[in-house]
Amino acid sequence: MRVLGIETSCDETAAAIVERDELGYGTILSNVVLSQIEEHAPYGGVVPEIAARAHVEVLDRLIGQALHEAHLTLNDVDAIAATAGPGLVGGLIVGLMTGKAIALASQKPFYAINHLEGHALTPRLTDNIEFPYLLLLVSGGHTQMVLVKGLGDYERLGTTIDDALGEAFDKTAKMLGLAYPGGPEVEKAAMLGDSTRFSLPRPLKGEERLDFSFSGLKTAVRQLATSLEPLSQTDVNDICAAFQTAVADTLDDRVARSLMRFRETFPVVDHPVLVVAGGVAANKVLRSVLQQLCDKNGFRFIAPPMALCTDNAAMIAWAGAERANQTPPDSLNIAPRSRWPLDMYSAPLIGAGRRGAKA
Repeated sequence: MRVLGIETSCDETAAAIVERDELGYGTILSNVVLSQIEEHAPYGGVVPEIAARAHVEVLDRLIGQALHEAHLTLNDVDAIAATAGPGLVGGLIVGLMTGKAIALASQKPFYAINHLEGHALTPRLTDNIEFPYLLLLVSGGHTQMVLVKGLGDYERLGTTIDDALGEAFDKTAKMLGLAYPGGPEVEKAAMLGDSTRFSLPRPLKGEERLDFSFSGLKTAVRQLATSLEPLSQTDVNDICAAFQTAVADTLDDRVARSLMRFRETFPVVDHPVLVVAGGVAANKVLRSVLQQLCDKNGFRFIAPPMALCTDNAAMIAWAGAERANQTPPDSLNIAPRSRWPLDMYSAPLIGAGRRGAKA
């Protein structure tokens, strides 16, 4: 099964070809990603209309490049998969309509993929792990702990009740005058800073609930930065170090409780797995904290390669291949969804990917 995947949910335009064999093993034949960082950098964040127009301008070329790098033609592809949500609706429309058009013209089955499911299933592509496993999804728009029980079977254990972790990183960078995208810049500055100089809060640490909160931490950073103005480079480095350490301590507490919950839910799983996915998973300090936490609690820790942590089309193609093995194709009438939670049954919360009970 060879699947062409298309991803346009935010500010990366991507196309990929992934192959799934009879035993369920996956191989990435091509994975082309074009970032829009330069287009959005002057605004300090993603501008939806600019993102959508940029997707339109390059997507056809990227699909051709993905086929070329895989040494295939469209006739060699068995199915088409495209991100249908969640994300910026303008960008979703571009990729979804392109995927449906290709499927219609080539008479191939089409699969509308949940972007979050793409992240959730990536470790099955890279490491061929079995269900169930625990997923920590940390990105610019989402921070969630999810039980991945099977294909299409997801249970949200916890979610952010305000800001996503990636958003907190980006806004901290913006407050401190660092370049966009902010997450990597905060990480670089933190490496040069003294994390003990300032004390910042650890939101929800010690609470039994498994949710996250980063708004208070972000506010504390703003108040601290304001009190120190004008900021020296040393001040910026030390604030970044304190911020990153507070995030690491918070994740250590929140994730540790989720590991215990997994053990309680699946006591017969001998070799439990924690997967971290999403753009923030590229942060080396946070990866190290999670690795140590897993070692301490007897979990295997899996973090996909950096290129598969951020938005990419290989994960969309793989999700399409997994679905093609078990479910019928989607209708070409399917519409894009700006909100599309993995767990459709948990109560709607801010940051959970749902606008309300009926969203």
